Amino acid sequence: MKIYACKQLFGLVPVALLLPLLMHSGIAVAQQEKNVTSSAKGAAQYVGGNTCKTCHEDLYKKNFEATPHFKITLADGYGCESCHGPGAEHVEGGGDVTKIISFKKLSRQEASARCLSCHGEKHQQRHFSSSAHASNDVGCLDCHSPHHAKEPEHLLVEAQPTLCYGCHTAAKADFGKPYHHRVNEGLVQCSDCHNTHGTTTLRQVRALPNGDQVCFKCHADKQGPFVYEHVPVKTEGCSSCHTPHGSTNPRFLRVSQVNLLCLQCHSFPAQGPQGPAHNQSAKYQACTMCHAAIHGSNASNVFFR
Repeated sequence: MKIYACKQLFGLVPVALLLPLLMHSGIAVAQQEKNVTSSAKGAAQYVGGNTCKTCHEDLYKKNFEATPHFKITLADGYGCESCHGPGAEHVEGGGDVTKIISFKKLSRQEASARCLSCHGEKHQQRHFSSSAHASNDVGCLDCHSPHHAKEPEHLLVEAQPTLCYGCHTAAKADFGKPYHHRVNEGLVQCSDCHNTHGTTTLRQVRALPNGDQVCFKCHADKQGPFVYEHVPVKTEGCSSCHTPHGSTNPRFLRVSQVNLLCLQCHSFPAQGPQGPAHNQSAKYQACTMCHAAIHGSNASNVFFR
């Protein structure tokens, strides 16, 4: 009957040519059955969040249900086991900690790799592996705590800027200067200007390489485009004249007198300032008294009013 069926299906095809086809089909079916069995066995290793709660009820209710991570229990998610791995052997072993993934025993790189398995493709975190933090052996859990966070939105171990000041002591000193961005006052956060998880720019600034874009979020009137652009603003960025964190000079200027700042570019050793004769003996007569539109102008190529 089998030979007859083959003849009906394939005509007068030699049996020798049909054997490899039939063997391949049998192997494929066997492989599918193996995959299904393996998948079912893998799914059986997960015990579910309700089982976790029998021993970790306080942690589950107080430090998991109220956090952003609780959404991993939705849509048939594995909940706790999404991070800590399948818990069947852990339960069968009476809570044996060697049978579950404990982040306390992982290295910084291993712990961060588990976090990035979910967060790594997001826009904010995609450059973490090449960030200044990662290259200095700072891991996700140095700043974030999934269960014991003091800042609930991003699960930070300390709220900004205290968390950042723990490493960036020079920035802390800058924000203590008389003229500073109001970070200590709570009106600006470090992450408003820096992407702490890494960028393709210097100092992890949320900006183009020249550093302008992050400043224009607040200082939009300086953005332009202008008919007459002030070249340093477009090529070197705002930090060519201003210190970004804080200064002892008004307007965050790098030097105390505006004239001295301007003359760093607008002078020649033997000829003095460029342009018409300027009386620099009037040391408190700032260049910007006349060149008021110093960030760019639509009316004057020398940035007059």
